[in-house]
This record gives sequence, structure tokens and C-alpha cells, in this order.
Amino acid sequence: MRHFEQELERLKGKLLEMSALVESAIYRSVQGVVEKNQELAEQVLKNEARVNKLEIEIDDMAIGLLALQAPLATDLRLITAAIKINNDLERMGDLSVSIAQSALALLKDPVIRPLIDIPHIAGLAQSMVRKALDAFVNRDPELARSVLASDDAVDNMRTASYHELISFMEANPGQISQALYLLSVVRNLERIGDHATNIAEDVLYLVKGIDVRHHNEESSLMPTA
Repeated sequence: MRHFEQELERLKGKLLEMSALVESAIYRSVQGVVEKNQELAEQVLKNEARVNKLEIEIDDMAIGLLALQAPLATDLRLITAAIKINNDLERMGDLSVSIAQSALALLKDPVIRPLIDIPHIAGLAQSMVRKALDAFVNRDPELARSVLASDDAVDNMRTASYHELISFMEANPGQISQALYLLSVVRNLERIGDHATNIAEDVLYLVKGIDVRHHNEESSLMPTA
């Protein structure tokens, strides 16, 4: 049993290492866009291989625990949640790479007005990621629920930015390419928020044993043991 507990701690440690890398990638990619910082954007691309390597290591560890230890109840939920969170983190890493690529493409273009909304969307999405991961570390269901509550706000900001950028393209056909890159950045930030929401849902499953996907907590069955 002691060996099993040690392996669980190793799994959680790897997951936290992965989350730190992904949080850094999100921040650097966004700053690459906002500050036109080539070095930060390129760091995201360079670190992609580390994120992918960790994803495989975490999956292998989790599958090994499932296959060899036959965990029950809370431990089973922890390993299942770890596998799902690992996948969401890897996807956020991929989205950060896409944002960094947009940052590099935008380096020589002048800043256009709709860019002012991107830091706001990025700030909210990054806050969702941080809260979701803190909720996992601290097994905090209320913090996880606060992430779910932020999802609609990110969606609304994305929609407003879409309308603003489309209006900009209609008025400035010569800068359509730049606006399309910014549309991609906004979309990727919204998807990062979606993955943070997934993690928050996994935390509620881990802590409460209930499935709240699609914000369906009210209709969930009674928590399991």
C-alpha cells in the first residue's frame, strides 16, 4: 500500500510539473502577441516537446496504476481525473503553440485597435486555468465551481471580439490577414477556457463523485462513496 501511495504522489507531482509548463506557455504566447515579443513566442515553440513528453509519461504512470494496483473509490477517481486533466493540459499546450505562431506572424504588423480586448480575454482564461489547477491541488469544489461560472464570460468576450474584428476587416480590407490571426488568437483563448472548465469539472468528480459536465450539477445523482 505504501508503494501505491508513493506512486500516486509521483503522479500528482508530474501533473503539477505539466501544469506549470502549460501555464508558462499560455502566458508567454499571449505576451508574444500583446508585446510583439519574438523571444517569448519562440520559447513556447521550443518547450512544446517537453509538454508532449510529460503527457506520455503521465499517461503511462496512470495506466500502470490502473492495471497493476486495481484502485478503488477515491483513488480510482483520482487516477481517472489525472488522465483527463493531463489530456486537457496537453491540448492547452497545443493552443499556446498556435497563439505563439500567430504572434510570430504578427511581428511586423502595426497594432490594431481590437487588440485591446485580447489581454482581457487572456487574463480571464489564465485565471480560469490557475483556479482550476489550484482547485485540483487543494481539492476545493467551490473554487472549481467558480471556474464553471467564468465560462460564459469568456464566451461573451469572444463573441464581442469576433464582431469587432469582423467590422474592422470590413472597414480595412488591406489588414484582413492581421485580423484573421487575431481572430485565431481569440478563438484559441476561448478554447483554453473550455479546457480549464473541463479540469474544474474533473475536480468536482474527484472530490464529490458527481458528473457536472455541461453544467449539469443540479441533475446529478447523489455522490458515490
